[in-house]
Amino acid sequence: MSNKLFVGNLAFSVTENDLNDAFAAHGTVTETNLMMDRATGRSRGFGFVTMGTSEEAQKAIAALNGTELGGRIITVNTARPREERPGGGGYGRAGQSRQ
Repeated sequence: MSNKLFVGNLAFSVTENDLNDAFAAHGTVTETNLMMDRATGRSRGFGFVTMGTSEEAQKAIAALNGTELGGRIITVNTARPREERPGGGGYGRAGQSRQ
């Protein structure tokens, strides 16, 4: 089991420090990463927390999944690897016309 956790349904006001504080009560937090929207600079409502060991990660899931943080009920589970997505999108390269 991985020690990296997905944390979803976060209030936009929650900070990385808030995440760190909430999870530190259940073990050693080695990293917190709050996903931010590039265009607005605002939180996207989810993030990742890496715990020191997989046992601490399991303990944090059991203790925090379904609890309230920042006024919202959060979801905490094991993070899955990122799925490979095809790159690009749109219609070809700049300077090419659609026909």
